[in-house]
Amino acid sequence: MRAADGTRLRAWTNGGDGVPVLLCNGLGAPPAAWPRVVERDSGFRVVTWAHRGLAGSERPADRSRVRVEDHADDARAVLDAFDMPSATVVGWSLGVNVAFELALEQSSRVRSLLAVAGVPGGSFSAMFAPYGLPRRLRAPAGRLSSRLLPVVGPLLPVVVASLPPWHELLTPAGFTGPAREATHPAALYHVLHEFSRHDWRWYRHLALAVAEHAPLDVAGVSCPVTFVAGRYDTLVDPVDVRTAAEAVPGARLRTLAGTHFVPLQYPEVMRAELQALVAREPRHR
Repeated sequence: MRAADGTRLRAWTNGGDGVPVLLCNGLGAPPAAWPRVVERDSGFRVVTWAHRGLAGSERPADRSRVRVEDHADDARAVLDAFDMPSATVVGWSLGVNVAFELALEQSSRVRSLLAVAGVPGGSFSAMFAPYGLPRRLRAPAGRLSSRLLPVVGPLLPVVVASLPPWHELLTPAGFTGPAREATHPAALYHVLHEFSRHDWRWYRHLALAVAEHAPLDVAGVSCPVTFVAGRYDTLVDPVDVRTAAEAVPGARLRTLAGTHFVPLQYPEVMRAELQALVAREPRHR
C-alpha cells in the first residue's frame, strides 16, 4: 500500500473475522509479538503495517518523514487500505504515541484504545526508571542508547528490553514475566528473527525521531482507554503510565509482573483486556 506521501508500506492482516483492530506495533516489532490477538480465530480482524524502512516498507524519499505524526498518517492509510472507517486501536511502546496521535487528530476513527507499555509522548523521559536514573538524565541516556544501536548489535536491545533490572531478575516476581516468553517459542523466534534482520543504522534514525515527540495533552480523548504497564519495564516507567492513565477520563490501568515485552509474556491477558475494552465501546460506534 502507499502512504499519503507516496512511501510504499508493507501492510498485514490476520484475515480474521470480527471486531476491526488496528495494531500500532512497537518499533520494528512483527505481529507475532501478539500471539493470541493476531491469531485468525481470535475474534478480531487485525491489520497493521511495518514501519518506514523496516521489514519490507520503503524508506521515505524525505528522511525527515519519520516523526510520530508521520506514523499516525500511515496508520490512517492502513485503515483506508483495508476499508475500515474506524477500529479498536492497540498501541505498544512507540505505537502508544501513534495511537494517541490518531485519537487526537481524528477521533472518529478510534473506537477505543489499548495502550501497552507506552506513554502518549515524551517517551525518552520515561526510560531506565527501574535502574534509579534521575528523570533529568533519562532523555539524554535514551538518545545515547539509540545512537549506540549499530554498535551493540541487533539483538542485545531486544534481550535487555525483555529482562527486568538486574536486582529484580532473580526474584520470583521479577522472573515471572520473562519466563512466560519461553511458553511461546514460535512467537519468540519470529520476534527475534525479525529484529535480527533490521538495518540498525536506520532503526537508530527512527528511534531518535521518537525522542522529539513531546508529551500529548490527552484530557480530550473521549473513547474508552485501557493502559497496561509492565512492573519491571526498563524502557517505560510504570509511574509515567499511571500518570497518563490518570489524565484520560475514565481510563483503566492494569499493571502486570512483566517487562517491556508484556504482549509476548501475557498474550491471554492482552486478548482478555482487548475484549473487555471492546465491551466498553459505545453501541452507536
